[in-house]
Parts: sequence; C-alpha cells; structure tokens
Amino acid sequence: MNNSPAPRDQRPDASTALDVTDDLAAFRQSFRRHAAGVAIVTALTPDGTPVGFTATSLASLAAVPPLATFNIARSASSWPAIAETDRVVIHMLGVRNRDVAEKLAGDNATRFDGDHWYRGPHGLPIIKDVTSWMIGRIVERVHVHNNAVVIVQIEEGGLGDDDEALLYHERRYLAPGASA
Repeated sequence: MNNSPAPRDQRPDASTALDVTDDLAAFRQSFRRHAAGVAIVTALTPDGTPVGFTATSLASLAAVPPLATFNIARSASSWPAIAETDRVVIHMLGVRNRDVAEKLAGDNATRFDGDHWYRGPHGLPIIKDVTSWMIGRIVERVHVHNNAVVIVQIEEGGLGDDDEALLYHERRYLAPGASA
C-alpha cells in the first residue's frame, strides 16, 4: 500500500479543496461543528467533598466488560479528585437537564450548591432527574499531554425518565432536530 501523498498535479485544485489550516482555530471550529451528547461526571475528594463537571467526551468503549471513557484536562478543578478516587458517577442528560449542565460547567465553588443532587452508593454525588446514571470503577488513567483519558468499568446504575438528548453544538445546548 502506498501511503505517500499524491503528486502535486493529482491533488485537488485549491479552489475545490476543503479549507484546511494547521492552526488551533481550525481544530476548535471543527469540534464546535461536531454535535456531542452531554454528560456530567461526579466524584468525591479524599475528604468527601463532591466534585463534578459537564463533559462532552463520554464514549462507550466496550459492552463486555462494560467500559466507558471520558477525557479531562489535568488542569481542571475536578482533576485532583479524579486522579485519586476509585469511583465516579457518569450521568446522561436530557433536554430537561440543561440548567444543571450549565451549573456543572460553571464556577466549581458553586456546582453543588442547591438540591439538584444527593449522596448515593459509596456516598457519591448523584445528580437528580437525569435520564440515567452509572457508577464506575476507574481502571486506567492515560495521560496525554496536559489531559487524561479515563477508563471506567461500570458496576451499577439507574434509569430515570426518558427525554430528548441534550446536545452541545456551536457553544450552545440544543435538542435534536428533525430527522435527516
């Protein structure tokens, strides 16, 4: 298999090619255009203080055993707890959860002010009225530059009422539109 680039005369003309740049702005714009489901990840600090954040990087890794992944910047306020804890809670959000998604994406000092959560199994913070939640044991943290990919084996969970998925796209929370 030949992986070398096509000769210049066989490459698409610049007028018909996609606008591709090497700068960070293009990367950011590309991912803003990629709609993602919204989740919340919560955990406890060693002293039992709840921490959490809104995530759009959640993915299913395997069904057997049930594994999920999420990404987190190691400079994030929740990272010290994620780096030291054994368990996290992953919450799937519906449109009705937009306010709590914004709260957990906001000031880390006020994320758990209010009655939008309770202590669940292992004392972990469970967000109320989500479409589902899963408690998982962290099985691996892979450091990549200033970030980490966290791999979680799901151990238990619960389902809430169904709802339209909450999506994040172009810096806005949205509900799914009409079928394509």
